[in-house]
Amino acid sequence: MAERKNADPAAQREGPAAFSPRQMELLTWWTPWSPWRDRDAVICHGAVRSGKTFCMGLSFVSWAMAFGDGESFAICGKTRGGVERNLLSPLVPRLERLGFRCRLQRGRGLLEVSRRGRQNRFWLFGGRDEGAGALIQGVTLAGVLLDEAALMPRSFVEQAIARCSVEGSRLWFNCNPEHPGHWLYREWILGAKEKNALVLHFRMEDNPSLSPGMLERYRRLYTGPFYRRYVLGEWTAASGAVYPFFAPGEHIVEKLPEGLGEWFISCDYGTVNPCSMGLWGRKGDTWYRVAEYYHDSRRAGIQHTDEEYYSALERLAGGRAIRGVVVDPSAASFLACIRKKGRYRAIPAVNQVADGIRRVSQELRSGRLLIYAGCGDTIREFGLYRWAQGKERDQPVKENDHAMDDIRYFVSTVICREAESGVGARAVARRA
Repeated sequence: MAERKNADPAAQREGPAAFSPRQMELLTWWTPWSPWRDRDAVICHGAVRSGKTFCMGLSFVSWAMAFGDGESFAICGKTRGGVERNLLSPLVPRLERLGFRCRLQRGRGLLEVSRRGRQNRFWLFGGRDEGAGALIQGVTLAGVLLDEAALMPRSFVEQAIARCSVEGSRLWFNCNPEHPGHWLYREWILGAKEKNALVLHFRMEDNPSLSPGMLERYRRLYTGPFYRRYVLGEWTAASGAVYPFFAPGEHIVEKLPEGLGEWFISCDYGTVNPCSMGLWGRKGDTWYRVAEYYHDSRRAGIQHTDEEYYSALERLAGGRAIRGVVVDPSAASFLACIRKKGRYRAIPAVNQVADGIRRVSQELRSGRLLIYAGCGDTIREFGLYRWAQGKERDQPVKENDHAMDDIRYFVSTVICREAESGVGARAVARRA
């Protein structure tokens, strides 16, 4: 496929030493001297922190500016905010140092880039759910970059691909590995020859900016299937215990520290199934599961009403200033009950199972999430929680998962939102 003008990969002006050989392959695959210049797509997959996201963004913009003038391109992530934070935040300053002029219009979701008399538009899109495909309909694109492509709904990815109708347009995929049954792996990575796509596998060692100490730190954060995926870069199925590393001496505390604050409660609601609630307090960077409420109607022989569960919630709170109650988003009646009482702010939980389990694993491994020894049902479930076998995607067995679910709700909705926004947990409660 011929380029419209001679390619000028501006990134090379910083010198090949700034990048690893694998990163240089990504930066230059589209240039006239590349053996892969005729490919219609590039797919980068592999370990976290391997530099693939930044290099793909740099390569994509360099190619786009060499390819066209007055064209529209798309940069897509799981959310538009994530695109700005994870990709554009480090990318735009580097582009400007390389002589590109960049104008980001956050309200419109638009990045305008100009260089050497050329100007192109880069529209920003979020592909969080099945309805996101409607956002990209109607636009004609000369190319699209799909960051975290494995986490996007297939319908959104296919809609984005369908919008690339300009002659010579190309597709750019970037992702960390997931389950080997994932459609992106089966159809695009294994089927790269039929798709005329270049597949580049990245390891952490492909990022020259990571010191040996940082490499070791990231290796310690993951275990089991997440280690194989995010450190080794393998597409592997989860099996066995969900949290095989959970150990009393590391994750269970016999005595709670003084001075806990910023209280939250998380809840996995159930009538026939068990209802689990956890009280969380923070000291420094560490969250403690201070106490729990666990009611199994089958074991107890009695089902509770929303009002009875609300009374249990108040007892668990114990008069503390609770910043928010994070609740299973499907528990509409209990959310309504909490709001009607007007005492606590009810927050529908982020409920992405596999991603939430990964986040809980990271918090446990980092020591930022600890369980008080008095939370017996929680500790019991940690020992029994297992991955389901024979599935085409990661999903745990729907048993012994109620405390596990409420912990996942808390981590995904409070801790991870705080980390992503950088504004503190109290802001989560205000936004909900």
